[in-house]
Amino acid sequence: MRIAAVQTVSSTRPAHNLERARALIAQAAAQGAELVGLPENFAFMGRADADKLALAEPPGDGPLQQGLAQAAREHRVWLIGGSLPLRTEEAQRVTNTTLVFDPQGRCRARYDKIHLFRYEEQGPEGPRLYDEGVVLRAGSQPVALDVQPRQGAALRLGLSICYDLRFPELYRALMRPPCDLIAVPSAFTHTTGQAHWEVLLRARAIENQCYVMAPAQGGRHENGRRTHGHTLIVDPWGEVLARVEDGEGVAWADIDTTRMAQVRQRLPALAHRQL
Repeated sequence: MRIAAVQTVSSTRPAHNLERARALIAQAAAQGAELVGLPENFAFMGRADADKLALAEPPGDGPLQQGLAQAAREHRVWLIGGSLPLRTEEAQRVTNTTLVFDPQGRCRARYDKIHLFRYEEQGPEGPRLYDEGVVLRAGSQPVALDVQPRQGAALRLGLSICYDLRFPELYRALMRPPCDLIAVPSAFTHTTGQAHWEVLLRARAIENQCYVMAPAQGGRHENGRRTHGHTLIVDPWGEVLARVEDGEGVAWADIDTTRMAQVRQRLPALAHRQL
């Protein structure tokens, strides 16, 4: 199964961002991808976290969700819809949510980001605090699902978002039963990304002996924020198969289930777990 991870540099304009995402999905499908992943906040990088409140859609309805469903259906791909804000019963809280659509455009899974990012970054104008907990409500449940390629057996896909990457216990929970692929749509800051992004992604792939795809935001945004980019696809041995460093682009690779089985057979670390 060919997979593709899309990198964007999203703006404060949702309609424009959706248009760019659809163009990159079409590009990935033209390269033969059967599963395409968008990055975190693909539809909106606001000037303030609270801007998400006005954009948030009710679950199951709204132009962003309809646009994702249409793109999946049009290109006959499984689509990991990065993340977008969905309304909750709390007026001042939304979820940061990944939705997965099948090639018929049906929503097959929902994952709400469990771990909420908080980080103080020193900038030229002084410290800048990122605190997702101000407007986001954390999820609580790991989510995985089976995706069916056009040929061959179904693959198990585990879902996570950005800051989740730092919490290996989430990925261990996703490995019961083992996933073949883990998605990490992200918008890593440039500072933390330079230090930790690739090593964490490769570690998650190595310790769980599965493929990892990480669609990312990558560049300077209208709101002044700089994201790290470096969208990656990593194999079960920790080798980087594809990369987009900066700006818009598509990284693609083929999932080789035979190679994954060989890695797990030769080094049966998953079977050796004691906790």
